[in-house]
Amino acid sequence: MQRSILRIIAPTLLFWAGIAGGTRAQSLEQAKQLYNEGRYAEAKPLFEQLVTQSPANTSYNLWYGVCCYETGALDTAERYLTAAYRRKSPDSYRYLADLYTRTYRFDEASTMLRSQMAQLKKKRGADTTPIENQLQALEKMQRMQEKTELVRVIDSMVVDKDRLLSTYFLSDDNGRLVPYATLFPNDANALGTSPVYVSPRGDRATYARIQDGHSALFTQSKLQNEWADDQPLFPNDSADNNYPFVAGDGVTLYFASRGHGSIGGYDLFVTRYNIAANAYLAPEQLGMPFNSPANDYLMVIDEAKGVGWFATDRNQPAGRVCLYLFVPNEARPRVSEDIDPDRLRTLSALTSLRATWPEGSDYEPLISAARTNADATSKKQAQGVEFIVNDNTVYYSERDFRSADAAEAFEKAATLRKQAEVIEERLRDAYATYEKSSKADRAQLRAAIRTDERTLDDLRTQIKTWEKRARNAENRTIIK
Repeated sequence: MQRSILRIIAPTLLFWAGIAGGTRAQSLEQAKQLYNEGRYAEAKPLFEQLVTQSPANTSYNLWYGVCCYETGALDTAERYLTAAYRRKSPDSYRYLADLYTRTYRFDEASTMLRSQMAQLKKKRGADTTPIENQLQALEKMQRMQEKTELVRVIDSMVVDKDRLLSTYFLSDDNGRLVPYATLFPNDANALGTSPVYVSPRGDRATYARIQDGHSALFTQSKLQNEWADDQPLFPNDSADNNYPFVAGDGVTLYFASRGHGSIGGYDLFVTRYNIAANAYLAPEQLGMPFNSPANDYLMVIDEAKGVGWFATDRNQPAGRVCLYLFVPNEARPRVSEDIDPDRLRTLSALTSLRATWPEGSDYEPLISAARTNADATSKKQAQGVEFIVNDNTVYYSERDFRSADAAEAFEKAATLRKQAEVIEERLRDAYATYEKSSKADRAQLRAAIRTDERTLDDLRTQIKTWEKRARNAENRTIIK
């Protein structure tokens, strides 16, 4: 009797096992097809089912881990990619290196890449150049992270990238940001929704357009209601540069570039216009948390409101961008050398905005002001600048001048005065910081203070020279 039952049950079990095996094979083929097509969100639940059924399978761990990584589930991705790594899966090295980079664990990322390079070197003729380049980039990221700036980041907003410009609420005396096509319609060299910075007076535009196959920065003036005199800002630069903004001093330029030692896509840079040389100085790369392994761009400073913005696509899906609101600080203080590694990652990656705030801070009024489009013309502009032409004549703007030469000299003096005011403010902050600093920090501050003091003295001399030229030229015109 028992033999008869076994004869019936055994084929039945084999039948169902065959169906289960066939279903699993079908599921695997479907998952692999979706995976190879880059449809990770669709492949993810299929691989999750497979790895649950066979948790020791190296390939399942790798494929499911990659799907989690590509869909932003980094914690789950790390678990399964690590399981694949322990079973010597070659592809796991690369993905773990990318994951560690995205989570600002640059040491661990370097370890993964070196393991991957060691595997490659066993193969004759294998090219390790891309990995060596990645290792160099990681070293730069680590150095940058160690010098992370202490920035008070007070708000953030995630928006569609094509709506980004509408989220910058600039005061009137900071100029405007408009899409390229709005100012220069039907231009074959346009860069889609690339922004144009227009000066407060509306007579100068700074923008990027295509030149020789890359995006380059240009400036243009409005002459008799027509834009003309297109001039490159960096004539010999072949890097992709974009997203310009000119600060209130008229000489400080923020922009984004894929060159100049960028650590990932677009990085933020700052430079200043040297009036004497009639050219911009060498660009300075901003540090973390402004720059990241992702794309970072469109740095804007609104001096009237006392806030700044910058955009990034770090940890964002395609087509989306995060806009950060921060409080500018000319002193640009850095984290201490003995900072806890976890806190350093938090500050450099901006994983917690509250962590950047001093205890007891309340930024709601500042956030509210930053989100409004109210006319916030600065007190300085409202009061005007008192310029004594002679004992009987006082002017308050360049529009008062009758002499074109005098007006030009007055404008140059005003530009230099704005530069001097920025340095004066920076020195005030530096003096205050110096009093509270350690001996080691004071040595570094002392050198910066001396440089700024010498620059300020030179600027004051130049201001007096241009004011004298303006005064003499205007008096000659008045006498005539």
